[in-house]
Amino acid sequence: MNRRTPARRPSGRGRRPRRLTNTDTEKIGLIALVGLVALSLIAGVLRWLAAHPWVIVLALLAAAVAVAVWVWRQKETAQWERVRAQGLRYAVEHLDRLHHRQFEFAVRDLMHRDGCADAVQVGGRGDNGADVKATDPYGRRWVIQCKHRTAGWAGKPVGTPDLHVLNGTGRQIHHGDVLVMLTNGRITANAAHFAKSQRLHLVDRHLLAQ
Repeated sequence: MNRRTPARRPSGRGRRPRRLTNTDTEKIGLIALVGLVALSLIAGVLRWLAAHPWVIVLALLAAAVAVAVWVWRQKETAQWERVRAQGLRYAVEHLDRLHHRQFEFAVRDLMHRDGCADAVQVGGRGDNGADVKATDPYGRRWVIQCKHRTAGWAGKPVGTPDLHVLNGTGRQIHHGDVLVMLTNGRITANAAHFAKSQRLHLVDRHLLAQ
């Protein structure tokens, strides 16, 4: 007798498609609803803009102004960097040998170098804590108090009392945006902590040399 060949299992091609469950139907309905709401909102916004074309004009003008300001800033930054690269240089040892008033004029010249066309030395009797004042290319008003030390790093350090004067007059009297304590010597740790808490900028010998 011939053995019967085992029957093959039917392939998956003939399987019936999976029926949609209630969960699937709910998901599809939710997606469709969200799509309709989004289209409705977009259509409403477009209708509103069509009725108020001045809004589009203002938006375009605002974008144009923003781009123009960004371009201007980029040009100013590039120009400032060119001025600094080509400008004046002082060796910090040379600054040590200056008279304290000459030191203030040297700082003024450095501000000129960095693009502050109106930089002026104002130090002297009754200066109210400002030795050099200047406006940078970004329109910020700088108020700088200079502390010259003939002995450089070995000289008397700048302490918190010196910063109290700058902090008390720099903004209220001189209307400064950037308040700087600058020295060819060193600054105490307590003064550094106080400066950080009061948004004062410190330039000591090492930073000045750079």
